Amino acid sequence: MKVLVPVKRVVDYNVKIRVKADNTGVDLANVKMSMNPFDEISVEEAIRLKEAGKATEVVVVSIGPAQAAETIRTALAMGADRGILIKTDEEVQPLAVAKLLKGVVDEEQPGLVIVGKQAIDDDSNQTGQMLSALLGWGQATFASKVVIGDGSAEVTREVDGGLETLSLKLPAIVTSDLRLNEPRYASLPNIMKAKKKPLAEKAPADYGVDIAPRLKTLKVEEPPKRSAGIKVPDVATLVEKLKTEAGVL
Repeated sequence: MKVLVPVKRVVDYNVKIRVKADNTGVDLANVKMSMNPFDEISVEEAIRLKEAGKATEVVVVSIGPAQAAETIRTALAMGADRGILIKTDEEVQPLAVAKLLKGVVDEEQPGLVIVGKQAIDDDSNQTGQMLSALLGWGQATFASKVVIGDGSAEVTREVDGGLETLSLKLPAIVTSDLRLNEPRYASLPNIMKAKKKPLAEKAPADYGVDIAPRLKTLKVEEPPKRSAGIKVPDVATLVEKLKTEAGVL
């Protein structure tokens, strides 16, 4: 069984985000970029499935500028077999991403697609669900455990009331949550080997997908700074301030 894993190049989660002076977006100049953390988890799960003999090949795909090849190389160094870069310098929104991924799925014919539940830059949490609808495949979102059987997958997912277990017929879409696994670090020898692994380059036009944005960002602003908290001597004072100053009681 082949496993397909989309990965996204995003601003590193340790970086403090800065808004551009003209409020048109986030300033990416000289900012450290890395693989989306939920996609790292997806790559790790796919590699574990291969190590367990449940998968025969792990293919990673990224949509973005030429620098996104570095993100793919990171996945290859972790243990993925080959990569596909759909190169574009334009903004690609979730629906266009899902359509492009459908084109890749039609070409690659994977038995399982593992998608990060969301990207930490736009927090859309839409691509996996849209891809499932476009393909007509079953889906299990927010997975914390994946067990592959004979032509099926049993997925434990996190819901408001606790945990829910779903049984899916393969091929299927799974979106990964934080507690699915702990991604491994790529060793130096594997980083060197990753440079020799195959990486194909495509374009959105190869899949006949129009990636023109459907949504327009009007303005981006930093959230207002929080005011400092205060200490109160007793509960009665706290209740009084909540009533008279905060107006929440």
